[in-house]
Amino acid sequence: MSTVDETKLNDLLGKVVTDLGAVAAVPLALLGERLGLFRALLDGKAVTPGQLAERTRTVERNVREWLAAMAASGYLTYEGGDRFRMAPEQSAAFADENSPVFVLGGYQSFLSCASVEERERLERAFRDGRGVGWHEHHPDLFAGTARFYRPGYAAHLVDEWLPALTGVVEKLRTGGRVADVGCGVGHSTVMIGKAFPAALVTGFDNHGPSVDAARELAAETGVEDRVSFEVAGAKDFAGGPYELIAFFDCLHDMGDPVGALAHSTEQLTEDGCIMLVEPLAGDRLEENLNPLGRAFYSASTLICTPASQSQEVGRALGAQAGEERTRQVASEAGLTRFRRAAETPFNIVYEARI
Repeated sequence: MSTVDETKLNDLLGKVVTDLGAVAAVPLALLGERLGLFRALLDGKAVTPGQLAERTRTVERNVREWLAAMAASGYLTYEGGDRFRMAPEQSAAFADENSPVFVLGGYQSFLSCASVEERERLERAFRDGRGVGWHEHHPDLFAGTARFYRPGYAAHLVDEWLPALTGVVEKLRTGGRVADVGCGVGHSTVMIGKAFPAALVTGFDNHGPSVDAARELAAETGVEDRVSFEVAGAKDFAGGPYELIAFFDCLHDMGDPVGALAHSTEQLTEDGCIMLVEPLAGDRLEENLNPLGRAFYSASTLICTPASQSQEVGRALGAQAGEERTRQVASEAGLTRFRRAAETPFNIVYEARI
């Protein structure tokens, strides 16, 4: 038996303790959101546990322990003298849902995979390779995923990503047609419709409850005259030809991404564009062995890869496919022009054309 390196062991145990705290902090953070504890701290002023409990109609003893846990996590700031406050950076992450760095949607998504039922489905998927369908997950996954991606789309989609695509903005300003494939609850679809009133935008998703939620969002936003939603898969949506067909963080989840893109080429105008928004990743594993890669590989193991395996073909690209493998899929689908059009700390945006 090899000798244990005490220094390396202590480093590993330090990571384990950090992770144990993180695992516990996630449900506590979501609890704080549901109880309004984070919102009650938005003014940035220091409060005692008793004052926060009074504001939120909760019990002081429980609030005191929650505040201590959040301060130890770095999610809140302890001022001393039994007083806690929320710094602006902490507000952006935990209290402002319109902030581009709001994180609680991601917490909600991951926590939805922690139930006994979810773990049993994943264990089955590991043993038989048949995957776990998106529709099989808890509804918190659908809501959490939408909340996780929406801030980034709001910050980048209209102002950066669409302008990075050659000639697309000009077409949308004068009345182009857009298909948003795998649209989920429709945030990206509605954003495009709001930004380009002359365009007609249709969101497609094979998950009926998400499409229902998307229709409600369009009505609430006042864009239902130009934004519509249909239940359809990535290989059978219709209504073209489209000037732009978009896939937002979903191509890697599809069982047959080549088939989805090949079908999209049949729905494009002659000079139409396909926009692929995918998680940021390098082409080599070692490029992704970092905190972001850790989060995306974990999401891929829990959600993305099993989702693809549950569908026909089951290519299982994974959330860290990277540019090389994404380009290969596009090439197999008959797309001859492919380039990286934009990049953020979390996403790569590709432009693909016939």
